[in-house]
Amino acid sequence: MKGFWSLTLYNEHHFFHPNALNRYSLGTKSKSLKPNADGSLTIYAGAKSPGKDRESNWLPAPNGTFSLYIRAYWAEKAIIEGKWMPPVIAVAK
Repeated sequence: MKGFWSLTLYNEHHFFHPNALNRYSLGTKSKSLKPNADGSLTIYAGAKSPGKDRESNWLPAPNGTFSLYIRAYWAEKAIIEGKWMPPVIAVAK
């Protein structure tokens, strides 16, 4: 991989959401990210911690409206041509 990616969370006013972790984005350069056993990666975004064992992959969010932006830097051809799409966001119940 030549480049890197980041996923950034913004509040309803498109500002960073203040949080105790001082964490506003996660990505390739986040050394604490923990992959799943199968090599995939789950990132959690929400107002409540997903639990201590998953907190390294958590983007703290406000209660209510927020937005997520994924950025690909020095992107591969598939991204530039629109042949790759980021995974769908799943809402946990």
